[in-house]
Amino acid sequence: MEDYNIDYEGDNMWIEWSNKINILNKALDGYWLRNKTINQNISNANTPNYKRLTVKFEDELRDAMAIRKHRLSRTHRKHIPVSGAIDKVQPRVEEKKHYSYRFDRNNVNIDTESADLAKNTIMYNALVNQTIGEFEKIKNVINEVNK
Repeated sequence: MEDYNIDYEGDNMWIEWSNKINILNKALDGYWLRNKTINQNISNANTPNYKRLTVKFEDELRDAMAIRKHRLSRTHRKHIPVSGAIDKVQPRVEEKKHYSYRFDRNNVNIDTESADLAKNTIMYNALVNQTIGEFEKIKNVINEVNK
C-alpha cells in the first residue's frame, strides 16, 4: 500500500520555481512585443493615416496570477496537474483609432513614443535580470549539492 502522506516539498519548490519562470517569460514576451510595436510607431511617425499601435498584456497576466493563487494544489505526484491560466496569456496589439491631432490623420507623437520606449526598455531589462537571478539560484543549489 502506498503512503500518500509523503512530503513533496521538493516537487512543490520545483513547481513554484517553474511557475515563476513561466510568469517572467510571459511578461518578457509582452514587453518584447511592445518594444517592436513602439519601434514600428516611431518608424511610421510621418506616414499619413498611420494609427498608433499599443500592446496590452499586464491586466491579463495579473488576472491569471490571481487565478493561480486560488486554484487547487497537487498533493501527489501522480495526480493530474492543474492547467495554469498563465499559459493562455497572450499579448494583444491594439490600434488606437480614436484620435488624430494632425492634419495627415497620423496619431503618433514621437515624444510619447520615445518616453514609452525608454520605460519599456527599463522594464524589459529588469525582468531579464530577475530571470537571470532565478537561474542563478538553481545553479547555486546544484553546485551546493555537488560539493
